[in-house]
Amino acid sequence: MIAYVKGTVDDIAEDNVVIDVGGIGYNVKISADTAAKLPGIGEKVKIYTYTNVREDAVHLFGFLSKNDLEIFKRCITVNGIGPKGALAILSVLDADSLRFAIMSGDVKAITKAPGIGARTAERLILELKDKIKVEDTEIGREIGSNLTANAEAGDSPQKREAVEALVSLGYGNAEAVKAVNAIEGIETMDSGAVLKAALKKMF
Repeated sequence: MIAYVKGTVDDIAEDNVVIDVGGIGYNVKISADTAAKLPGIGEKVKIYTYTNVREDAVHLFGFLSKNDLEIFKRCITVNGIGPKGALAILSVLDADSLRFAIMSGDVKAITKAPGIGARTAERLILELKDKIKVEDTEIGREIGSNLTANAEAGDSPQKREAVEALVSLGYGNAEAVKAVNAIEGIETMDSGAVLKAALKKMF
């Protein structure tokens, strides 16, 4: 198993990058999103990899962050979604956007990926929704340390954190507050559960 490849970018295509490591070129399959974020040819880069071994071939699938690699590995555990399908999804949704789409049951967002139909998206959501946590996302990790007082959301820390996270995702402050305030039993829920429930009310 190759954990990562660190070297010089030799060539970039939409779905593949060649990394020169000590004179050896490694072909690494990548998403379109990763291709767009790579440094230029001749620049140094570190790619986290997943090794896919088949009877007729061995392929490396690469990502610029462990966050992307982790969600990729979760996706390929779902029946009907292989490495290519997971890359297709991550070409239209970054890791955190995909996590939130799964938590909120957003089939439409996932089916924007080429080759991913509604049934496959529904299966992905069904099989992973209980395995995905808000705490796994960058926003979730930042929540506790970047609290902003929000009087409209009340004094509850869970409400303030959920509103802040929703606004960070691009929702308006008013609709975020409305969604959070519509949640019942919020006093007994942690911040992650509140955000997950609020996301569902956005659709």
